[in-house]
Amino acid sequence: MAGKKRSSSGGEALAAVNDELIASEETLIAKWNELSDERLKEQVGKYRNAIKDLEAKGADKGPTTFEYEEEVEIEGEEGDEGAVETTGEGVQSGEKAQDEAGADASEEADDGLIEGNVDDIDPREWMVPPQCIPVHANVVTYDWSKIYNHTDFDVIMMDPPWQLATANPTRGVSLGYSQLTDQHIADLPLPKLQKNGFLFVWVINAKYQWCLEQFKKWGYEFVDEVVWVKVTNSRRMAKSHGFYLQHAKEVCLVGRRGNPPAGMADKAIGSDIIFAERRGQSQKPTEIYELIEELVPGGKYLEIFARKNNLRDYWVSVGNEVTGTGLPEEDEKAFAQDGVVPGARYGAGAQK
Repeated sequence: MAGKKRSSSGGEALAAVNDELIASEETLIAKWNELSDERLKEQVGKYRNAIKDLEAKGADKGPTTFEYEEEVEIEGEEGDEGAVETTGEGVQSGEKAQDEAGADASEEADDGLIEGNVDDIDPREWMVPPQCIPVHANVVTYDWSKIYNHTDFDVIMMDPPWQLATANPTRGVSLGYSQLTDQHIADLPLPKLQKNGFLFVWVINAKYQWCLEQFKKWGYEFVDEVVWVKVTNSRRMAKSHGFYLQHAKEVCLVGRRGNPPAGMADKAIGSDIIFAERRGQSQKPTEIYELIEELVPGGKYLEIFARKNNLRDYWVSVGNEVTGTGLPEEDEKAFAQDGVVPGARYGAGAQK
């Protein structure tokens, strides 16, 4: 049935997703997590068809579409978000609310089109940057001596899949990835991978203090932090789920080990605040890489827990999602034999 709708008219595909474009992120994630792989692919197909239809209509209308978006951005006030109310049928009252709803829908569509989600990337279109070294491996079982016996790094960055502390950490929002225990993260051989340089670690609220203590055990001094404030394409704050407060930022802690790396900038650079569009789940902004490369120009860079949509020239990128083609071979064998991926945990109840 879904295939017939898509083939009959792009307009019907657009109509099919219009309601979901104004739905909350929590509602959509919960809904999509219940879909089978086949149904999820159909849903992605609907969005792609709708986007193509929007592109075609935008081309017919010329530059006036962008002029309208620019006008909304100039007139919109930060407090306007809380003033928009939605009825049970999803119909918003007032001419101003309708304009904002249309702008928000465009932002959601633009976010998906420009940045995308790691799971929407077709592996056949996956290209490794020419100067990037991707290592497709489970970081828990990987033989890190293959790297640290030959080199060490000026900067290491990682975004660990933290294991959350409660059974309902985000009030109903499911995570699309397995998690690792604190011990598995603590066991990473960072002191062997880096003698002198900087460590950037993306951290969640529940692991902030743990990470500061772990810095000391690894031999690092906490020196700074970077805050990524998430915004929409119209530069509004992009609020997401949270336990007590809705989150619109992520924090990256910065540690230093040993001496400053050779070639480090001789003055403060960039900023500790990044304003950038929200990405797909766990996808970090390009600006963090640019900041690191400005801090240590021409350095040796390593990313642990890398993903296929964050591969970058002059970085060594290690992770089990760097190819977009499934698990590393050793993980597939372990899963076939034991029914689990080494080190992976699903849910807080799996703490060991």
